[in-house]
Amino acid sequence: MAEAALEAVRSELREFPAAARELCVPLAVPYLDKPPTPLHFYRDWVCPNRPCIIRNALQHWPALQKWSLPYFRATVGSTEVSVAVTPDGYADAVRGDRFMMPAERRLPLSFVLDVLEGRAQHPGVLYVQKQCSNLPTELPQLLPDLESHVPWASEALGKMPDAVNFWLGEAAAVTSLHKDHYENLYCVVSGEKHFLFHPPSDRPFIPYELYTPATYQLTEEGTFKVVDEEAMEKVPWIPLDPLAPDLARYPSYSQAQALRCTVRAGEMLYLPALWFHHVQQSQGCIAVNFWYDMEYDLKYSYFQLLDSLTKASGLD
Repeated sequence: MAEAALEAVRSELREFPAAARELCVPLAVPYLDKPPTPLHFYRDWVCPNRPCIIRNALQHWPALQKWSLPYFRATVGSTEVSVAVTPDGYADAVRGDRFMMPAERRLPLSFVLDVLEGRAQHPGVLYVQKQCSNLPTELPQLLPDLESHVPWASEALGKMPDAVNFWLGEAAAVTSLHKDHYENLYCVVSGEKHFLFHPPSDRPFIPYELYTPATYQLTEEGTFKVVDEEAMEKVPWIPLDPLAPDLARYPSYSQAQALRCTVRAGEMLYLPALWFHHVQQSQGCIAVNFWYDMEYDLKYSYFQLLDSLTKASGLD
């Protein structure tokens, strides 16, 4: 009896993503030709938890004309920034049986630019990706080149962003599949970013496992050492690479349907809270994103229930 009930729950969970997709998940990420009004943004995109790409939202930013690697060299070249360094471009990702965090190095931005332009070498892959508002805290000289928030989004959401982050790195730097509890407005200033998405409703098909956290340590010889973070709790993370999924190990993932899009210079992506995303980029891509804390409302509670049922039923 109990096994039959459990199988009924599993069956409902397997059918849920397709039902949700039919109701409210777009087949492709839609484009808007101009920024929406606060009302339209909230009504048409935030409330239904739907992504979109907004054109002509950054035209008034001086950064769009000014920001380039030579401009950074001239204006902030001597400034030291936090740089994530990994052997293979995967920071905060499952590698083998560990959740690997990057080595963090303080480097002059001019040296990062040298590596991006092929003038210098450094072991591994470099990515300026430290969140926690690294733009105002590490590169305040660049703040006059853009707005400190997205006014129509701030008005729609009733708050200012929690963080404004700056991103600059090599093409080999990859962001592994994950989700955030933020409404994310991701602005590409130069180059392009390649996103792969899954809606929150695909959770029954997306595997999570618990991993021992570890950090890369860069040795003086330029090799990488793995150091376990023994004081930290195990980290739940998605072990699957959506670009080359191991379907023998995770057969359910074949039923998930990814959306893909490329965000180009001058475009802004609205990535709704709780959407799973995997990110790649062009060499030297420059981007800024605004993280607005999500509302912990009934929508959030429903997702937590979906997550808990997926785990409890053994679909995970």
